[in-house]
Amino acid sequence: MKPFNSNLKAKAMVKANEAETSDTDHLEHILGKHWIPISLIPKPLYEKSIDFINTLPFDTLPAFVLRSSDLILTEWPGVVKVEQRNSNKSKVATFVVLAMALRTQPDALTLVLTNMKERPTYQGQDKLPVIIWMMAQASQGDLSAVLFSWVQTLLPLVVNECCSSQAIDLILQFVEMIFSSNPEARAVLLNEPVRHGVRLIPPCAFEMLVRLTFPAPSARVESTQRFEAIYPLLKEVALAPDISANALKHIFTFSSKLAGGQGIGGNPALANGATAIAISVLTQNVDCFKQWDVLYKENLEASVALLNKLVDEWKDHSLKLSSSSSESRIEFGSRIKEVALAPDTISSANALKQIFTFSWKLAGGQGNPALANEATAIAISV
Repeated sequence: MKPFNSNLKAKAMVKANEAETSDTDHLEHILGKHWIPISLIPKPLYEKSIDFINTLPFDTLPAFVLRSSDLILTEWPGVVKVEQRNSNKSKVATFVVLAMALRTQPDALTLVLTNMKERPTYQGQDKLPVIIWMMAQASQGDLSAVLFSWVQTLLPLVVNECCSSQAIDLILQFVEMIFSSNPEARAVLLNEPVRHGVRLIPPCAFEMLVRLTFPAPSARVESTQRFEAIYPLLKEVALAPDISANALKHIFTFSSKLAGGQGIGGNPALANGATAIAISVLTQNVDCFKQWDVLYKENLEASVALLNKLVDEWKDHSLKLSSSSSESRIEFGSRIKEVALAPDTISSANALKQIFTFSWKLAGGQGNPALANEATAIAISV
């Protein structure tokens, strides 16, 4: 065992030195298979260690993760720069055991995210390599856990004006890597869109993602195109079925407000993206019309934009509604009528014209007599 220990120690020290002296935008320096060579551990020893970890009470593992990562972030740099013979063994062991624990029980990481965000030890972009390395270990065993961690910990950093382009690149490299290296990523994530009672992509994080994907034309940066590439999958996860009523209302609130930016000086791309989200939410749960009742006065332009979009894409949306109960379809039609004929809406000549066009098209709809009747009533009232 002595040659193995020496080899592991030597490789770990070299890789740690490389990680410390290299730019943080090289993702290969922080992935477990390159930084701490788990493959050097003999298979029987590795399996025996995993079996032992699985026998431990789960509530002891989050505390171990915090203690180990604290040690790495506060003491490991000093060990790398100034060799301390008596502590090398324990430092390398900390990395190795932490990697095995995270690979075996990924939730040991997700349950300490709040602590990590609040502790000064984990603040600063220089801590990103270790944090992402920890997430990379967890991703070996649970893709949902690592996306949850990425959304909770790394995505908020991107919207911070102080976040460097190198840090943003590293954050994006990581999420791109976990998607590209997992062919079943979409199926896995859509099968488990909730973790610990929280959405993998909660409404507040989804709004961040929408704004990053659809910035104003003058605000586009190098990372914008990369967000556009990952947005479709992340949007699907954010809007996956069984989403709670409160989450839907929150999503409808921010998307309906952003939907009104079509005019001069606005952001058409953001408005279009937000409109699509708002309509998706409305067709999932007609109760969101109650939220629209509250919001339309403050967002008249956006309300008209939503009505227009519903007309243009009615064939697609009517197919979704056709599978709903007759009560839901009647409720959908009634809610459209309430919003369309609200005094503040019909006070606008442009809105009046659009509402008439909208209702005229719906009045001829097939397969939903209740909605057609409501639309006819709207057209006559206008």
